[in-house]
Amino acid sequence: MTPLIETDAHDCRARLIQAAAEVFVEEGYRASVERVAARAGVARQTLYNHFPCKADLFGEVVRQSTAALLITLDANQQTLRERLLRFGAMYRSKLLSAEGLGFFRILAAEAVRFPELAASFYRTGPAQTAARLSVVLKEAMSKGEMRPESPEFATNLLLSMLVGADRSHYLFSGDPPPDPDPENVARIIDCFLRAFAPVAPEAPRLSSFTSASPRSIP
Repeated sequence: MTPLIETDAHDCRARLIQAAAEVFVEEGYRASVERVAARAGVARQTLYNHFPCKADLFGEVVRQSTAALLITLDANQQTLRERLLRFGAMYRSKLLSAEGLGFFRILAAEAVRFPELAASFYRTGPAQTAARLSVVLKEAMSKGEMRPESPEFATNLLLSMLVGADRSHYLFSGDPPPDPDPENVARIIDCFLRAFAPVAPEAPRLSSFTSASPRSIP
């Protein structure tokens, strides 16, 4: 019976996290835990058994989303380009989805009222993602796969290239979130890698010899 109980508990927790993600996007952080419990099909006390407070539930939603993103940066015998392509596709998919855009709106609207919540979100989500990507890029630079540069600068540049202008567009234009576009991701990653391509070593210069002209024979 124990494995079944553990499975049921895991399934209940997963339903709560999914329900919380949906309700927070729809209603903002002010959404009640009763609404989350009802969406998950459980009692309010069951929610509190898993998450003592709403902030813990919100934090777990962010943590799981970030964890799924960071897995894409694992090596798995892949080249640097392949890892960045996988990461870029997932990053754009999450941040430019209806849910991702909704979370951005929530944090922008609630940051003043709930500064600790916003700070926790930043530490658990964007900061952790940037830190992991920075490690990957630093390793690539040390292996000669990228030219030496500040890993933090390269990280900020790549993240901005992946979502910066597009997120502003879909937040304010009224256009629906974009469909996945692997070709666009590839263009971004290739442009980034060209910008940080290793500098080819200069070819050794040949010494110039001045040959004396043969004396003319009288």
